[in-house]
Amino acid sequence: MLIRPRLTDYHGIHIPQSELNFAIPFLNEDIPLYVDPFLMWKSPSLQDKALHQALLSAFNHLGHLVKVGEKDIAILQLIAASECNEVGFGSSMNRLGKKISLRLAQDIIALFEQIDYFRQNSFRHLEEIQLLVSGISKDRISDIACSFLKSFLIDYTYQECTDIGLPMQEVSLSDVYNHASYMFEHVTATLPVHPEHKFPILFTPKRWLRHVPWISYDAYFQQSCPQDDIAHKGEKLNRVKVLTYNRDNYDVVDSFIKERERKQHDCHNDPLFSQLPIISARRKLKTLLKLPTGKINKADKKYEKCIAELFASLFYPKLDFAQVQARTDSGVSIRDLIFYNSRTDEFLKEIMDDYGSRQITMEMKNVSNIERAHVDQINRYLHDELGRFGVLVTRRELKRAERQRVIDLWSGQRKAVISITDMDVKQMVEVFESKQRAPLDILKKKYVEFRRDCP
Repeated sequence: MLIRPRLTDYHGIHIPQSELNFAIPFLNEDIPLYVDPFLMWKSPSLQDKALHQALLSAFNHLGHLVKVGEKDIAILQLIAASECNEVGFGSSMNRLGKKISLRLAQDIIALFEQIDYFRQNSFRHLEEIQLLVSGISKDRISDIACSFLKSFLIDYTYQECTDIGLPMQEVSLSDVYNHASYMFEHVTATLPVHPEHKFPILFTPKRWLRHVPWISYDAYFQQSCPQDDIAHKGEKLNRVKVLTYNRDNYDVVDSFIKERERKQHDCHNDPLFSQLPIISARRKLKTLLKLPTGKINKADKKYEKCIAELFASLFYPKLDFAQVQARTDSGVSIRDLIFYNSRTDEFLKEIMDDYGSRQITMEMKNVSNIERAHVDQINRYLHDELGRFGVLVTRRELKRAERQRVIDLWSGQRKAVISITDMDVKQMVEVFESKQRAPLDILKKKYVEFRRDCP
């Protein structure tokens, strides 16, 4: 069974995340990023600018409905737009969210009546809602944006799936906004689906994604909020007081929005994964080499943390990092690093072909010497579902007896267990710094040495 499975891995498509234009969806959890409409607004792409305008036109039409006496319809449309499970962004562990309540929808729609600016003009940025209504945060802004742009995301997903050969089927989608009729509709489309639950999945361009919107409550509170005017000395300043003040004094929000627009060149999308800078990699290595073996002063935890942060960066983009996984084997705590096997390298293809390793497991042991019990533990963990290739990440080379034991595993069960030591990690950081070779080459070298010793 794959650890933290992704849609592409399930279908046997092993293109690394770095080579794809969209964020690869996880099957059982959300991607911890969000669509930031400001990235469309500031984009040099005419398509993105047009999509941002279409998003605003759809949202501001709710204000038009209020003006013509159709407030109830505006509220129902906003509720329909408030959740977009098909894209899978946020922090949910099951890819399912809830739509906003009737009361919250009423509070948002009321902005078109309460604030003079919106009565006379319209919203410039959907994200302004966060500064005016309690209960609206980055996940909700992302969902509303995706809902109003779902028609585009359907076409985008179809094209991306066609380009990489990802299977699709005909599905039914609810709450797809029709920008001609200003109505949500039920449509049929050809899209990828969740392999178990069969619900449709939509892709989103990586260029739209951030951890926090450029226009956010936190940025406003830190940079523009007149805190002394809202709460007198000794009073607690909470979010509700700030939002109430903002609705009564919209000029403060207006100034903040204009300032964020002026600083647009500082706004960039957040990558799904960022490598450590070279200087940080050197520091991590220095910290690691100074750590004693064992568990004194939590040295084992510090070792695991250093290795996890280093390897996630050193092996990228050849290997996409999946997660650090804790498990218990006969009462012994074991910590694994799990990587997706992208098979973009001949060595990685060989690991898949010879050992069936769709993912690569690396077990971290901060011990002075690997013992028989450690080899037996990783042996039990390597099976056909996960693959029969494993890595012991430890401080020193295996002693003669344990080295013979891993050779016997290969001879008897065709399982490959290689070791990575402090000196190997040091060499990885050195080639990472020089950029003349890939750190993955060190892993390959250790495997070649291991195979030379095998019969």
